[in-house]
Amino acid sequence: MFGLSNLLGLVGQVMLLWPSLGNSDYFGRQVQFFKRKGFKVVTVDSRGHGRSTTDFDIPLGYDFIYLNPGLKLTSGVFTVVALLDHLHIPKASFVGWSDGAISALNIAAKHPSRVDKVFAFSANYNTSGVMDTTLSPVFMTYINRTISEYGRLSPHANRFDDFLNQIMQMWKGQPNWTEPFVSTINSTNVWIVDGDHEEAVLRSQQDDMARWLPDAGQLLLPQVSHFAFIQDPDTFNAMLWSFLGRD
Repeated sequence: MFGLSNLLGLVGQVMLLWPSLGNSDYFGRQVQFFKRKGFKVVTVDSRGHGRSTTDFDIPLGYDFIYLNPGLKLTSGVFTVVALLDHLHIPKASFVGWSDGAISALNIAAKHPSRVDKVFAFSANYNTSGVMDTTLSPVFMTYINRTISEYGRLSPHANRFDDFLNQIMQMWKGQPNWTEPFVSTINSTNVWIVDGDHEEAVLRSQQDDMARWLPDAGQLLLPQVSHFAFIQDPDTFNAMLWSFLGRD
């Protein structure tokens, strides 16, 4: 685990969770936004991402990366619940993008007492809801960018192919949620969010989850895609600020 910069960002009691292959730099504009609002900002890379180490013999999974409160931070395995314990934070709001949004919803289902609100941007609940991203020049630009970033940031700079294989193995079977699981989430303070030009996740995935969580809000951001927080950070941040109830 590497502290003070990268996959989970802690802004006061708001945690920013970004997706597989990425690192915390992607939410840089959101971090700066919260800093200007007077929040203290800490960012952390999860297992294998950014500047963090990993064990390539241990499979990745949403539970293993983000849950497992019994694991200690010093083990090198990053978990959100363990970090909350370490920082003596009883409850936080979660802002997740893609895999980070899946993880935020997963934490809300399995550790509801630790969750205040969930802003879930571009999440899928089943592997069948993922589009063929090789058809998107925008998404492929992101993939190529992550290769360069991995070589620059990772302690395992020459093992991107092994890292990608871990991610691909996870994506083959996860997530695999059904309505009974999703509906266990306390949806009073949940927003299901996406961009109207989404190129990675079928819109039906958000529609289904919004239907299964009748008290949740559903938001479609205009003229943006899977990368809305970069393409239109002002609108994304304004919606995020509204969601957190600060205005």
